[in-house]
Amino acid sequence: MTSPNQEPQPASSIPNFESEELQQISRTRRTRNPSQDPPRLSLPWGLRLTAAITLASATGLGLGISQGSRTTALRFRAENAHRQPTTATGWYLYHKSKNYNVMFGGITQGLKTAGRFGAFVGGFYTVEEAVDRLRGTKDFMSTVVAGLGIAGAFSVWNRFPVHTAAKTAKTGLILGLAYGFAQDAMAMLRGHRVSYAAFIADRMKRIAGRRGEGRRLE
Repeated sequence: MTSPNQEPQPASSIPNFESEELQQISRTRRTRNPSQDPPRLSLPWGLRLTAAITLASATGLGLGISQGSRTTALRFRAENAHRQPTTATGWYLYHKSKNYNVMFGGITQGLKTAGRFGAFVGGFYTVEEAVDRLRGTKDFMSTVVAGLGIAGAFSVWNRFPVHTAAKTAKTGLILGLAYGFAQDAMAMLRGHRVSYAAFIADRMKRIAGRRGEGRRLE
C-alpha cells in the first residue's frame, strides 16, 4: 500500500502507454507479411483473379455480341438498301447473307469486348494485390489505388480529353471506395482484422477509458 507521505512519482518516469502502443502498431505493420492476412473475399489471389477475369470476359462477350450484331445488321441494311431483291430466291439469299454477316460481326465484336473487359479487370486485381503487398496490409486504400490506376489506363487507351479523363478518374475513385469498403465490411463480418478499423476502435476505447477514469477521480 502506498504511504500518504510518499512523494508522487515524477511525470518523466511514468510510462507513456499510448506512445508504446503506437510504436507497437508501427512495428507490427512494418514486419507484417500480407500473405498471412486472410485473402480478400475469402478467396486466394490466383483463384480470385481467374474468377474475376472469367466473369468479366463472359460479360464482355455477351455485351459485344449484342452490340456487334445490332451494328452489323444496320450496316448491312444500309449498304444494300439500293439493291433490294425482287424474287423469293433473292430474298432468301439476302437474309442468308445478312444472318451470316450479323453472326460474324457479333462474334468478332464479342471477342474484342471480352478481351478488353478481361484485361482491365485482371489489371485491377493485379494492381490491388501488388499495392497490398507493398503496403503490408489489406484495406480499401489498395482498392482505391487500383481503381484510379485502371481508370487512368482506360483513359489513355481511348485517348480521352482531359475533361473526360477527369470524369473517368472520378468514377474509378467512387467505385474503388465502394468496392474497397464492401470488402473491408465483409472481412470484419467474418471476424478478420482490418488495420484502420482496429486502430479507430483502439482509439475510441482509450478515449472512453480516459473519460471514465476522469469521472471516477471527480
